[in-house]
Amino acid sequence: MTAAALRALLAAGGVTHLPGVYDPPTATLAVRAGHRAAHLSGAACAALDLGLPDLGYVHGTHIAERAARITPALGGVPLLADADTGYGDALQAVWTARRYAAAGVSGLHLEDQVMPKRCGHLAGKELVDADTAARKIRAVVSDGTGIVLVARTDAYTVTGLDDAIARGRDYAAAGADAVFLEGVSDLDDLARAHAALPGVPLVLNRSEAGGPTAAASDADLAGAGVRLVLHPVAPLLAALHAADRAYREIAATGRAGVDRLAWSEFTGLVGQDEALALDAKNSR
Repeated sequence: MTAAALRALLAAGGVTHLPGVYDPPTATLAVRAGHRAAHLSGAACAALDLGLPDLGYVHGTHIAERAARITPALGGVPLLADADTGYGDALQAVWTARRYAAAGVSGLHLEDQVMPKRCGHLAGKELVDADTAARKIRAVVSDGTGIVLVARTDAYTVTGLDDAIARGRDYAAAGADAVFLEGVSDLDDLARAHAALPGVPLVLNRSEAGGPTAAASDADLAGAGVRLVLHPVAPLLAALHAADRAYREIAATGRAGVDRLAWSEFTGLVGQDEALALDAKNSR
């Protein structure tokens, strides 16, 4: 069960990096690169499915549908997916967790913003009270899907580190498997949170949306209690950058004079040889 694999990573002593994946080819590439877990971003789904920013347009149905297409390509590598606020109160959060689990998602992160939520790196965020957020967590955990629940709090940039830590403590007590302190990347702040939340795995967001930050070593992060580091949009931004260059080259020269996968590599990603072999076998 992939949820068990994700819990094992949370229980390990080191750091695991989770790159963003968005479709079966990117999932296959992540597995081939040796990643032990992957991430599906709500911001990426909003952009790719709707062409919209991360301002609450996406619902769990969008993410679950995309996840269902991705998880087979991961071949048992666990997928952690963005669940925003759970898209409602406790009842809706439970439905979201069930839908994610049915799609093969191993874990979700659930945040404590009001609806409609805002991207974690934007100003103007508002928080629900900690009791409301904890109630959602308890409901999801007690429902029995077995999905890993990462409790995300956006309190750091709204009410400060002390409140973020206090909320993390409440959410862990409600049954969360890990705590995601959005916006916290400074090692001293992480160490304070780790000391205040003994035994609680921490999740770090290393997103370009937050601007440049000092990249602490994995050893230092592990010492501060971090177990998962998310890279939600880095591969997507890299892909779009490459596509932009290709479009410009075609417009300027009539040829796509940029580095790209060979056609044989692309067909390998989507299993063309296997499909042709099966077709030949069934045609005999």
